[in-house]
Amino acid sequence: MIGEVLSVYARIMLQFLAELYIFYALVMFRFNRSRLFAVKLVAGLACIAALAFGASFFYYYYGNTLFGRIVVYIVLFLASAAHVRVCFSESIKTVLFCCSLAYAAQNLVYKLFLILYCLGEQLRLFDGWGEMFSLFYRLMYYAFFAAAACATYFLLVKRQVKRLPEGNIDFRMLAISLFVLCITIILCSAEDVYFARLSDGRENRFDNYDLFVLRETGNIFSVVCCGVVLILMSHAIVERDLKREVEYLQYAVRQGEKQYEISKDTIDMINIKCHDIKYKVNSLLTCGGDVTQPILDDLKESISIYDTRVETGNRILNVLLTEKSLYCEQNGINFSCMADGEKLSFMADGDLYCLFGNIIDNALEAVNKIPEKERRVINFVVKAKNDMLIVQEENYFCGGLDFKDGLPQTTKDDKNYHGFGMRSIRMIVNKYEGALSAYAKDGVYYLNIIFSLDKDKKLQNK
Repeated sequence: MIGEVLSVYARIMLQFLAELYIFYALVMFRFNRSRLFAVKLVAGLACIAALAFGASFFYYYYGNTLFGRIVVYIVLFLASAAHVRVCFSESIKTVLFCCSLAYAAQNLVYKLFLILYCLGEQLRLFDGWGEMFSLFYRLMYYAFFAAAACATYFLLVKRQVKRLPEGNIDFRMLAISLFVLCITIILCSAEDVYFARLSDGRENRFDNYDLFVLRETGNIFSVVCCGVVLILMSHAIVERDLKREVEYLQYAVRQGEKQYEISKDTIDMINIKCHDIKYKVNSLLTCGGDVTQPILDDLKESISIYDTRVETGNRILNVLLTEKSLYCEQNGINFSCMADGEKLSFMADGDLYCLFGNIIDNALEAVNKIPEKERRVINFVVKAKNDMLIVQEENYFCGGLDFKDGLPQTTKDDKNYHGFGMRSIRMIVNKYEGALSAYAKDGVYYLNIIFSLDKDKKLQNK
């Protein structure tokens, strides 16, 4: 008799672990595996199975108490989490986060099944099945678990899974999620212990309608708690990614400010040197030296490439456009520029340099891939029209462009560390409440930005 009961309890423990490991696999398949992964996996599963059999004895003696059930499921959860930590080269925080995510998903699916099963029991849909009921119950549960697990994964888990390996997990959100999960475990254990004592031979069947309502209420509450955990974890991942992106963009702005100072000093030095050389050349011509006229003309033409200073009415834009003009001249790129920089006074220096630097750098990256000389063209315009400031940039490009959320996506292999240029452009445009649009047509990329100058005037008057 005892042996039969223990075997039932062992099956319950193993079934719980099997379901949990299914979600572990769904959540962590993208993670980096540690050395000897297969050996650690098999050995760990053997230890976990042995622990499940040991837990069945504890469950037999203490499973009818709240303390007993809580201890059993927490120990099994922590043991499985330790096993995962050994198998994957991830931090403890990340492993706990993922295991909690998997546990919440598993419990969500199980409680959803109980809601339907208890309803079927109350309606007496399973009466008359006799000995076939056990087999029917298992088949019904496995089918439901497979369908619900897929739905839960694609609706609630998949989005988080894609971004899980990309960085550290926020400790605060992890703590909140674990706290809610612990509360869920305690309440579910209390609910199971209470109603197991009230069942009339078949668990989850109650002759008293009020008890049925109470049971279903508990199941629904558990589903809500698990859903809250999944939502909190999703929020934690989104918050982490946004924080990381903001930090990167702030870093990019600071680097842009530094680059501006470097570029300004470099251009000033070049202009001084060009002025000195031109003075010496003119002196040679005046004094009638031995240097031939063709040599001097060639020298003056070479110098004129560097003797270019773009004047827009804005010192930041002057430095930036001068720098880019020099680069285009040296690399066979036709850079057409018409900019009214005086209208950009509302924008901070770092934001201005970062915004227009990224715009032009993206264009340069595109046209540098074009072999045809006639298509290595960039058109850049900054103009005021009525109370609007319009920024337009056009350039040719090779291949195709994929757009997401209205912005072109990076074509580089490492998506995690590239593509911040367009995101920084959007961040700065949004900061000044502008409108950004981008599209491609007939091999030409178009970028349009509009700022309100009237709004800026009102803010300045305030």
